[in-house]
Amino acid sequence: MAETGDWVTPTLYGKPWFEKPVLYYWAAAFGFRLHLPAEWAARLPSAFSALAAAIAIGWLGWKHYGTSKDWLCAPWLLAPAMFCTGVAAIGFARAATPDMLFASAITLAMACAASVLRRSGDLRGSRDPTSPAPARSKRSDLAMLALFGALLGLGVLAKGPAAVILAGGAIGIWALSTRKWRAAFRLAHPMGIAVFALVALPWYVLCARRNPDFIHVFIFQHNFERYLTPVFQHKQPFWFFIPITLLALLPWTVFQIASLQEGVHLWREKSWKASPGFFFACWGIFPIVFFSFSESKLPSYILPAVPALALITSVGAIRAFQRSRSDALLICAGTALIWIGLAIFFIHAARAGSLNVIADRSTALAFVTVVLAAAVAAALGFAGMRQDLRLALGVCCLSALGAVEIANIVVLPALDPAVSARPYAQMLQNDLHPDRIFELQVARAWDYGLAFYFRRKLPEWSPADPSAALVLTNREGYAQILKVDRFHGELEPPNRGIFLVPIEAAPR
Repeated sequence: MAETGDWVTPTLYGKPWFEKPVLYYWAAAFGFRLHLPAEWAARLPSAFSALAAAIAIGWLGWKHYGTSKDWLCAPWLLAPAMFCTGVAAIGFARAATPDMLFASAITLAMACAASVLRRSGDLRGSRDPTSPAPARSKRSDLAMLALFGALLGLGVLAKGPAAVILAGGAIGIWALSTRKWRAAFRLAHPMGIAVFALVALPWYVLCARRNPDFIHVFIFQHNFERYLTPVFQHKQPFWFFIPITLLALLPWTVFQIASLQEGVHLWREKSWKASPGFFFACWGIFPIVFFSFSESKLPSYILPAVPALALITSVGAIRAFQRSRSDALLICAGTALIWIGLAIFFIHAARAGSLNVIADRSTALAFVTVVLAAAVAAALGFAGMRQDLRLALGVCCLSALGAVEIANIVVLPALDPAVSARPYAQMLQNDLHPDRIFELQVARAWDYGLAFYFRRKLPEWSPADPSAALVLTNREGYAQILKVDRFHGELEPPNRGIFLVPIEAAPR
């Protein structure tokens, strides 16, 4: 888009590509037009979207749960901290995909919905259940409803109709459970609908007019067929998203026990109907349930649920630490075990050689890892004994940030040759014969990666080509080259992610 100036039809290798809508492509293309480095342009939209989602749940924590004298233990700060240092946000905030834009749009839209419901008195908050509802203004309500529609429109531009389904389904479950249908239907205000249509529909109409097969390919193949059939080869068991949800909030997974305890407490008090926590729980649970019935499942599908889960987990954690030492000890002990488990996994991966260069110095890394994991576990145990949520929060946040930096400095560079096309493109960027660089039988992800870093689609090599060449291939392609006797020698190292095979000219 940045090079051709066609901002309507997404293309891949010169052909229309309708797997996803246009919002991510616009955001990334804008970065390219600003002449940002390629990876910055591709990844910054996700980073800024994650930041927006974090701010939104912090704002919800402020509005619905108030401030605290101990501001480090307030939901408005703890929820964004949990979200930003969790596995899901760390991963998808760096990914060149539309998933975080989609999740952020839904998060901001649900924040607007919660604001409207709070101002109408349907979500009373937890500051004082007997306090009157906030003063209402028709103008501000209309503005919030318009913003709600606009954000849902951005969600539809990010990944399609699923935005309406996820937001509408969560609000519908809340309304069905609380019998507050009038409040829910208030969100379908004509102003919101009009703004939604103004934001979402123009691109769909333009793209459909320019590409007659757009509706069939995008709506039916990449939405209905993706959900109803395993045609895209992403079939997983029904329970797939249960472990994915637990992994998404690492290292805060055990803190979710506190949110379950808080839910039980609200149920026993019969105060859940007016609780904002129940509304946020519907938002967090519905995407998991909805996509559990899908025939195609990918971890990114439940990303819109993660901000809501971080918010209710933060509230539950604060109250668990305030409630009893045993609850605090349980949470801290479980979290300490998670850090020890992560350390053991890292040591095993390094010693098994899975991390390539790391295996060469795995003994030293194992020692450092064990010492650090023990220190983190001890600090968390002390935090549980003292019922000190601030200490537990600080230890987990610093440990997560440290783990990210270790990954950036040690792990990811070692993994790069095995999983990324970047080092191969850098190695060959000044090759004297760029027209003689080919690929052979590479997997789909490698094909896209090579095209991105080489800034062109590499042609497929054919044994019928008599000239010398350099072929990037995998084990199967390497075996094929050996069969046609166009390479003699050994590759170093033989276990790289992709093979660079110098092809000899065919004998005349």
